[in-house]
Amino acid sequence: MFYGLSNFFKKILPKQLFYRSLLIVALPVIILQITISVVFFDSLWIKTNIGMTRALVGEINTFLDSYNREGSDKNFVENTFEEYLEIDVVYFQDKKFSDVMEEKWYSPIDRALRRELKSKNFNYWFDTSKFKNTVNLKIQNGEDYFEFFIPRERLTSSSVRIFALWITLPAILIIAIAIIFLKNQTRPIKKLAEASKKFGRGESVEEFVPSGASEIRQAGYEFEKMRKRILRHLNQRSEMLSGISHDLRTPLTRMKLQLALIKDKNLIERFSNDIDEMEKMLNEYLQFSSESSKEQTEEFEFNKLIEEIISKFNNKMIQFNRGENFNFNGRKLSIQRCLNNIIENSTKFANKIEIKFQKLKGNILIIVDDNGPGIPIHERENVFKPFYKIDKSRSEKSSSVGLGLSISSDIIRSHGGKIEIGESNLGGLKVAISLPF
Repeated sequence: MFYGLSNFFKKILPKQLFYRSLLIVALPVIILQITISVVFFDSLWIKTNIGMTRALVGEINTFLDSYNREGSDKNFVENTFEEYLEIDVVYFQDKKFSDVMEEKWYSPIDRALRRELKSKNFNYWFDTSKFKNTVNLKIQNGEDYFEFFIPRERLTSSSVRIFALWITLPAILIIAIAIIFLKNQTRPIKKLAEASKKFGRGESVEEFVPSGASEIRQAGYEFEKMRKRILRHLNQRSEMLSGISHDLRTPLTRMKLQLALIKDKNLIERFSNDIDEMEKMLNEYLQFSSESSKEQTEEFEFNKLIEEIISKFNNKMIQFNRGENFNFNGRKLSIQRCLNNIIENSTKFANKIEIKFQKLKGNILIIVDDNGPGIPIHERENVFKPFYKIDKSRSEKSSSVGLGLSISSDIIRSHGGKIEIGESNLGGLKVAISLPF
């Protein structure tokens, strides 16, 4: 039962920290104000109104008794009543009022007046809303009736408006102050989240300056330390790859020169193929390390980039179902290299390729389907490993060194996205790329 209640509250509660904090501050204030208001209206205002109404009805009853008493001076009774009680009285002789009264159940004044008049068994009619400061009351007296014009203040206390004002203004002021302070407290968290998001997508983040409460500052300092360590590690990796690749070029060049002295053509061809493969591998290393370390993020049209890549292949078997035009902020050359590797792999083993581009909630999805031989389920994780080849027959057909998908995966993950391999509707391989924006 408690688990179900917990899930229910989780669904209805706001998800953002600012609104949750505001709820923690505002809800007790609102509940307190409502409680005070209910207690005031019940114990003070309503009871006071009932007492005032009861006194007024008693005075009217006294007036009628005095007026109907035998031998009484009726003009004297009317004048005394008007002079000392400030209630205007109009007498209608030999008439009965035919007004139909509308009962306003929502008005406390109407309810109290109706209850007291009924207790005296009067035949009555009244209207509390026709005049602003006066209540109109008619009471049948035998074949005649009296019409009373009663000051509204005789039935209700005006202090309720002042009380409502004084109880509402402080609540609004407290909530307004809470909103200002909470915005100042949540702003550093938003800045930290935005910096983390940019850094996770591989975008350049300037020196992060922590602010806010001590706990938020501590989280900001730790993020900045982590960011610098990761950047230092990435730079060291790129420099190491670049250095190794550059240093290996010299022995490769010497090996090429020595091949010219060998007379066996078959041996020369085998050695030359191995050296070319190693050189291509080093070139890919150098290109990847230089691009990943120097390239800056920029905004570009994703649809246009895919069309440019497809046009370079000049292959009519490639179909592109373009979706909504969308600008993406990222490293354009790296994304281009990634998509180029994937499409190039498909062109080597398939004769029909479909590329789809979709914009989803917070993500863009690129799907590349082909009708090639595909990749077995148990090999789909391994193909993202560097230098991994599924079988020798594929490597003989192509000049691949086993780095294409590994580099593509690294590029997508550095942008905060993910790349997955599955079975295509065309019967071959399906590569799905998801990138956040």
